[in-house]
Amino acid sequence: MRMRKMKNLDPRMEKCGEYRIFEPETRKGSWRELKPDCTALWVEVGCGKGKFTAETAQANPDVLLIAVERCREAMVVAMEKAQAMGLTNVFYIDMDVANIEDIFAPEEIDRLFINFPDPWPRKKNAKRRLTHRGFLDKYCRVVRPGGEIHYKTDNAPLFEFSLEEFAACGLETKNVTRDLHANGPVGIMTGYEEKFYGLGTPINRCEVVCKPFVLPQEEKKPQTEAEA
Repeated sequence: MRMRKMKNLDPRMEKCGEYRIFEPETRKGSWRELKPDCTALWVEVGCGKGKFTAETAQANPDVLLIAVERCREAMVVAMEKAQAMGLTNVFYIDMDVANIEDIFAPEEIDRLFINFPDPWPRKKNAKRRLTHRGFLDKYCRVVRPGGEIHYKTDNAPLFEFSLEEFAACGLETKNVTRDLHANGPVGIMTGYEEKFYGLGTPINRCEVVCKPFVLPQEEKKPQTEAEA
């Protein structure tokens, strides 16, 4: 998420520092110690300003939710929301999801949320898409077999690409829809989602069942001038 630099970022981060996890790699394999009575560990990738994060944590008080966000300006807004709501079951990490295996142990996560990731529309950037098979391989190592990825995007081409990647990896998809809110709002929305729902933009969503898999070999095709 791109946001303007905040001059008062550090003081704001300090005021809600109880929600921020420093050196998250030291908690690998022991995240549930943050909430010993939790029934599940959920992780959200790219939480942005944290509307979905806070409301999901509030609606599921028995779950431990870890939110990942690279942009500290967005993350501080998310942490302030959690603090204002008095939540005790959500924590935040500023890291790149590409390093997820350094932070979580194999099969440690029960559910992973990917909401409205960057579509990286140019073909040469396909490997950067968070639903590319390279990322799926990482997720399926840290999410337990039978655990799920809940995925939403407003970008139709990205959604079709993602479905193809899930299928190529032999992953089961459930509850696939290309217009989630066709008959009215469904579930907890992100702030971004609310905006586009108001504009009438269809929201694509599906659930992916994780399991170990052998990473498919990608066919190497000559790059066209248009893709360069």
